Amino acid sequence: MAKSDNKPDINIDPKLDLVLERVVDVPPSKVWKAWTVPEHLMPWFCPKPWQTTECEIDLRPGGKFRTLMRGPAGESFDGTGCYLEVVPERRLTWTSALLPGYRPSAEGLRAMPFTATIILAPEGKGTRYTAIAQHMDEDGCKKHAAMGFTEGWGKALEQLVDYAKAL
Repeated sequence: MAKSDNKPDINIDPKLDLVLERVVDVPPSKVWKAWTVPEHLMPWFCPKPWQTTECEIDLRPGGKFRTLMRGPAGESFDGTGCYLEVVPERRLTWTSALLPGYRPSAEGLRAMPFTATIILAPEGKGTRYTAIAQHMDEDGCKKHAAMGFTEGWGKALEQLVDYAKAL
């Protein structure tokens, strides 16, 4: 996508990248708070009936982003990544391919490495919300899509909006 006032400056490759874009009726400041404060991220981060039971955020480039998600049948997913870009109330980028301090992550590479960018742009009284998941290869992108990227990230966004309205 070409850079404009409301478009990301990331060149989207449909073979490697997944995109979710919505306009939501909460301001960027509340969306940002929901994404960057652990106690505000945990209630909405994964689609129910899954729950985020732990969250660590060191909100700076090179800082840790870790969540522990638990499923209804006792499954768990512990994900640790590294923030790459932090632009308050505008842009948040992290990757599962790196650990905090930009250390390569063998586990992140074995799983399904991706880099995620959340872009927030004011739109009226709300926010144009763009989530981009960039993958290393087509297989990883297809796997993420088959896991339900659009449905799952869309449902999590609905939960974020419901939660953020009360902030």
